[in-house]
Amino acid sequence: MRLLDRYIVRNFLQPFVYCILGFLSIWLIFDISDNSSTIFDERAPFMLVLRFYWTQIPQVLVILLPVALLLALLFSLGRMSRANEIVSMLTAGISVPRVVVPLLFIGLLTTGATLALNYSLAAHAELARKEFFDQVNRGGTRDVVINGQVFRNRTDNRTWYISRFRPNGNEFNGVQIVQQDADGNITRNYLATDAFYEAATKTWRLVNAKVVNYDAAGNITDEKMFKSTNVSNWSETPFRLSSANVRPEFLGISELKEYLYFNADFPETLLAPFRTQLQYRWALPWTCFVVAIMATPLGIGFSRRGILASVAAAIGLVFTMNFLTHLFLALGEGDRISPWVAGWTPNLIFFVVGLFLLYLRSTNREMPSFNPVTLWRNMASS
Repeated sequence: MRLLDRYIVRNFLQPFVYCILGFLSIWLIFDISDNSSTIFDERAPFMLVLRFYWTQIPQVLVILLPVALLLALLFSLGRMSRANEIVSMLTAGISVPRVVVPLLFIGLLTTGATLALNYSLAAHAELARKEFFDQVNRGGTRDVVINGQVFRNRTDNRTWYISRFRPNGNEFNGVQIVQQDADGNITRNYLATDAFYEAATKTWRLVNAKVVNYDAAGNITDEKMFKSTNVSNWSETPFRLSSANVRPEFLGISELKEYLYFNADFPETLLAPFRTQLQYRWALPWTCFVVAIMATPLGIGFSRRGILASVAAAIGLVFTMNFLTHLFLALGEGDRISPWVAGWTPNLIFFVVGLFLLYLRSTNREMPSFNPVTLWRNMASS
């Protein structure tokens, strides 16, 4: 790394770290203030509270890293511009793209860190929050039981009726499995008091089971009783059977992939939220790099007025990007647009905007005015 790169990075890292620590502190203070009555009145154990806030940090970092990156870039580049350091670099023959290369590299590193956090930890934070308050308010973890679950396996023409089971468990009570042929005729019916899934062998064990076979006309041909019987050719898993109760925003990338793989036969309207969330989880970390692309040319200014206008423009662009992200996410989850378009379009739009701004700054052309009054006057004059 050249001396110039080290100098630029050092000027950036200090405000960047301060922004991260400052935002984390503000969030922690407000969150503890909001939940102090619950935590202190219920006398929640200190280690339990500590573990809870540790699980929340990944989600908070995913949200605040792009904002911290934006503010640190604007501050460090603005300070260097006011001290005429940027002008000195340009006078020495160093181009604007070369000046911002180390900052864009840090944007890529931040993107990688955000991707690691967003892969599963950030997605599980909200569920961990619910479990924490359930445990504090009830004096223990709530025993979640699902009653009356119906699952339709359209690929294998099999329908499950489950009276009672616990999510993330492998025991199901009061089970009926109806097997049909390609024409929808019932060929076999399984009734069992309990069903257990053996993950090692991918086998279902039915306890106190009754197996009834039917002919093409729907008449019973034979029925057998088993104290215990194993079935090894079923593709269903406990996760797949309980998937009707999961919310896409609570799932990590690997879990979203698993859901879409096992439930590929679901109607597209049911799969759209999960497909959109999968693309969104891949695209969200790249917001950091897009913010770096936009903020670096806007942070460089050659006059005090220009710097202030650029800072306002950068903040406005990021807020607009955030609005479009949630708008496209809602359209994708509603099956109005494709999941890929919903997840990646805002990033692509503002990536092009950032490249355009960087091109203008590197060629020493006038930056566009984002002032609504100026824009209106330009439109009226044209």
